[in-house]
Amino acid sequence: MTKNRNSLRREVMACLEQADYPALVALAGREANVAPLLLQFLYDPQDLRHWRALEGLGHVAREHPGQVGKIITRLLWLLNEDSGSFGWGAAAALGEIGAHNLSVEAEIIPMFVGFLEEPFSRAPMLWGIGRLAAVHPEALEEVTPFLLPHLRDKDPLVRALCARALGRLRVAEAAEGLRQLVSDPHPVTLYEGGTLHHTTVGRLAREALALVE
Repeated sequence: MTKNRNSLRREVMACLEQADYPALVALAGREANVAPLLLQFLYDPQDLRHWRALEGLGHVAREHPGQVGKIITRLLWLLNEDSGSFGWGAAAALGEIGAHNLSVEAEIIPMFVGFLEEPFSRAPMLWGIGRLAAVHPEALEEVTPFLLPHLRDKDPLVRALCARALGRLRVAEAAEGLRQLVSDPHPVTLYEGGTLHHTTVGRLAREALALVE
């Protein structure tokens, strides 16, 4: 029996609060609206549930690709300036989904270049590219040449995420730009391994440099 929307939302929220992704995937196997409901949690990157919803979308994409495939168009629509803060989660979600199931979005990866050009979607797109680079670096061949300029972005978070992505992609041409960032003291907060971590641009640049050299 299909649950009503409020009941389903409560179950999804409980899974996110406990980071119980197997339960979330099982729920998606019974209920067709789990993936669309996860989009409701993508508006506030300061909220841990935002990041767990992103991760949850990836797990659901791996086990129930058809359900996530239906929201790709919605994510792309959210990546316009009229969508407001939802754009942050939409850009990051594309990378997380691809990391778990590349086939769901392989055809739209070249579109990532356009999202990098827009200031409002640049940081989350770089976060998503970093996630995808950790699992499927070969899928980003068309996107990689457009990353290097963002090492000089005025936004510390963009510089940090760009450095991490270039390191994971082992882009040798990035070495000089990364060396220029190793003393960058600006603090940034990134989601990794289920929690939010505080670090600096310089530290991420050093880690990336070690990978590309």
